[in-house]
Amino acid sequence: MHSSPVSIDSAYMRELMGFAEALADAARLLSRKWFRREVRVDTKADDSPVTIADREVEAMLRRRIADRFPEHGIVGEELGEDGADADYIWLVDPIDGTRSFISGHPLWGTLLALLYRGRPVLGVIDMPVLSERWVGVGGQPARFNGERCHTSKCRRLGQAAMYSTSPDLFDDQERATFERLSGAVRMRRFGGDCYNYALLANGYIDLVVESGLQPYDCLALVPVVEGAGGLITDWHGRPLDLQSSGQVIAAANAELHRQAVALIENAPGTSKP
Repeated sequence: MHSSPVSIDSAYMRELMGFAEALADAARLLSRKWFRREVRVDTKADDSPVTIADREVEAMLRRRIADRFPEHGIVGEELGEDGADADYIWLVDPIDGTRSFISGHPLWGTLLALLYRGRPVLGVIDMPVLSERWVGVGGQPARFNGERCHTSKCRRLGQAAMYSTSPDLFDDQERATFERLSGAVRMRRFGGDCYNYALLANGYIDLVVESGLQPYDCLALVPVVEGAGGLITDWHGRPLDLQSSGQVIAAANAELHRQAVALIENAPGTSKP
């Protein structure tokens, strides 16, 4: 089911939207300075790569948020959390797709989400190299570069195009489930990170299935996907939140989502919630 709209004063919501886009503008300028330049790549505790670009973009975003909205909390991929018990919490992923970034591939983005009392009410997917941006606000149509966007009309699993960032993100049981789902769709492709969900919001692909995502990886996607007509949940159909498992499925519409979740839950060895 879609997330129910959260009531926030409309003038304040417009202020937050404008601020989020200004943040994305600033992040775009800064991150592009480092792209396809020689940068040192460090390895984090979870074996994922990180660069100075990740850290500097997040630090800049955090400073701007703290200056403008000191009462808001911030949770970021690189620099942890501050005020995570606040009513409003910003989630920041400065470079979603660092492996693409360090290998010169342009499909990496910046993700910004704003949560109100735990619910995602605003999401931004910004692709700096492509100059493409999706903005979603709870209960409103999502927009791509200022124009309304729509998911596809595909309602049959057998006709769906499905994307996932990498098969390496699945454990053995998840991979078996993913392969079962792959056998039921028209085609599958890998790569893309957050861009997959943007393509889904624009109607080019129909299904995205992933695992191992953190809240800053996925909660910005919720208002965008839902505002374009799609549905995004965990693998059991539950709304995404700060406590979600990291298993994410996004579909162009509720009927396609229902079929995919049913296949996942009926897969041999799939654990029930």
